[in-house]
Amino acid sequence: MSRITYHEQTTIDNTVRLREVLRTLPDFCRDYFRAISTTTTAKTRISYAYDIRIFFEFLAAQNPSLKNLDIRDFPIGILDQVKAVDLEEYEEYLKVYQNGSRVESNGERGLKRKISALRSFYAYYYKREMIHTNPTVLIEVPKVHQKAITRLDSDEVVMMLDYIEHAGDSLTGQQKVFYEKTKERDLALVTLLLGTGIRVSECVGLDVEDVDFKNNGIKVTRKGGNEMVVYFGPEVEKALKKYLTVRKGITPQAGHEHALFYSAQRRRISVQAVENLVKKYSRQITTTKKITPHKLRSTYGTALYRETGDIYLVADVLGHKDVNTTRKHYAEMDDQRRRQAAAAVHLRDD
Repeated sequence: MSRITYHEQTTIDNTVRLREVLRTLPDFCRDYFRAISTTTTAKTRISYAYDIRIFFEFLAAQNPSLKNLDIRDFPIGILDQVKAVDLEEYEEYLKVYQNGSRVESNGERGLKRKISALRSFYAYYYKREMIHTNPTVLIEVPKVHQKAITRLDSDEVVMMLDYIEHAGDSLTGQQKVFYEKTKERDLALVTLLLGTGIRVSECVGLDVEDVDFKNNGIKVTRKGGNEMVVYFGPEVEKALKKYLTVRKGITPQAGHEHALFYSAQRRRISVQAVENLVKKYSRQITTTKKITPHKLRSTYGTALYRETGDIYLVADVLGHKDVNTTRKHYAEMDDQRRRQAAAAVHLRDD
């Protein structure tokens, strides 16, 4: 019997979770989510389901005739009663709204995703002539302003790795014991993120069998479930081999035997744990930059682009489906290269 991989188990868990959310929505919603199951991940569908539920909760709160009706009992005809002006009100509502005892808010990205989810939802029923109107096409999708990329400078990368390697020199007692316990893991993990640009979700999903020292590559499962081999250099190789020596002495909890990186509880390390350790170490290096695992990915992409100037290679290695996504992120560097080109050509000798 073949073992279930981390990614397969995550897909199973997300599918179960999606079914739980769908139980809180009107029955007709199931058709839509079934239709998009071949083009989206279970995680994406969960996000969409929550977004659609917020929309129905908004309708229930705004429409007196729906107040005593359970959301699950909403008829599909309710979609035809919504006008463009209602959606504009909904957009405004999404900026700050009450969710039970919590106050929720959405920035530009959150607003865009929720309106995009609603557009996709309406388009499905409109194309199949199950509803007669589609007011979502009459409103603008919120614009997302591009933020400057936060990344570590090359000297900050050196400082961060040096700090992880020698932080114990300034520690005593229990802190030093804990540091020594996780030092090789943390150094291998951060070196891997900085040396390959893989996503944090791809990193925590790695099994020890995914590491191939013969070719210096790791097999990662990209967004959407595609597998790809990402290659690494000698620094990553050295850090991984040192950590694997330590890993041999760890007895993992049942069900976590194959995980590459273990938590202090001897389980597969979580995304949040990686985010916390990156935050912990980066705070010692810079107080002006908010460094996350994704920023380490940007640091790698920047270094690779500087070295090669090949935007298609960067897109391929980072696992971007569309090179325009990559180009958008590294447009600032393109501008720098164009400036260098202007200074490189001399028309007349002085």
